[in-house]
Amino acid sequence: MTKKTPSTKLAITRVDRRNMLRGLGAVGAATALAACSDTGSTDCAAVDGSAALTKKRSLKMVTSWPKNFPGLGTSANRVAARIKELSDGMIDIKVYAGGELVGALGAFDAVSEGKADIYHSADYYWQGKSPAFNFFAAVPFGMNNNEMNAWIYHGGGQALWDKLSGGFGIKPLMCGNTGVQMGGWYKRDINTLADFQGLRIRMPGLGGAVMEKLGATPVTKSGSEIFQALSQGNIDATEWIGPWNDLAFGFHTIVKNYYYPGIHEPGATLALGLNLELWNDLSAKEQAIISAAAAEEHSLTRAEFDAQNARALKTLVEEHGVQLKPFSDDILRRMKEISAEVLAETATADALTKEIYESYTSFMETSKHWGAISEQAYARARDL
Repeated sequence: MTKKTPSTKLAITRVDRRNMLRGLGAVGAATALAACSDTGSTDCAAVDGSAALTKKRSLKMVTSWPKNFPGLGTSANRVAARIKELSDGMIDIKVYAGGELVGALGAFDAVSEGKADIYHSADYYWQGKSPAFNFFAAVPFGMNNNEMNAWIYHGGGQALWDKLSGGFGIKPLMCGNTGVQMGGWYKRDINTLADFQGLRIRMPGLGGAVMEKLGATPVTKSGSEIFQALSQGNIDATEWIGPWNDLAFGFHTIVKNYYYPGIHEPGATLALGLNLELWNDLSAKEQAIISAAAAEEHSLTRAEFDAQNARALKTLVEEHGVQLKPFSDDILRRMKEISAEVLAETATADALTKEIYESYTSFMETSKHWGAISEQAYARARDL
């Protein structure tokens, strides 16, 4: 065996470190290869850094989040930095918070029209373009994070997402998941179905449609608008995300009733959307780098939400007197019935929406049976 001198060891360490950075490590690389193989990249192996990039790109990323907002704004910053790192600085992305370059809910149009290159957001904000976008973010009583990952990466979901977003000139990638969200903050107690009557609640997507059928009035507001609307009485209730982000927004200073579970968003997927002309202009290596960074951030974000939500919930309850309250079984059953109606109605919008709905619901039915005897069964056993 050849004896390694200190200088030889240093050289090997440098080479190993560069290969690790370019390959994302075991977890990131494995996820990235699964992701880019499903996105249609012609050379997923290009992520190993075997060939240097020769074209410098300066790109603009618009987001739907307040500047540096924990978990959302910081996730956008982190994935942009990771892309720059993996490309050895050849892909440099400037991140704009919601309202800096375009409005928080204007990110999709900005990227579609080429005014920006990338967005970081949640695709249910674009349901006005097509109701099918909801299925790639969250739908009431829909798939959780693990099930969404399985559908997108291995159940044909990515191809359908590409087909939908491609019609608007966008290439989509998963880039985060908040996990199951909270049911929201309510100024009044919600004990019966009648308590939803006349309630003005901030809730986007199909969850808002469920609330409407319950007798409430749903409104869509960007995150930065919620606190003021709640404090001034323009809305009576709001959902946002979960304890970590809700604590940061200070909702507990206005309302103490904190309901669960968030059936409207059982695992909200965050998206990285790239202008399709830009995506097609990227080399296979550039596409692989961006796909790999998005896949890595997807995993990191979910882990971060799980860790931070647990800590923040403890703070809300023990230090701020927040009252955790479950929705009653009667309320949950009615919500589930209405959710099924809303999804079925959504599926009638057009042929592509129906195709996506059928793929989504079929995969969920198969997946949930496995989940019932694996993760759910284990969770019950652990708490005996």
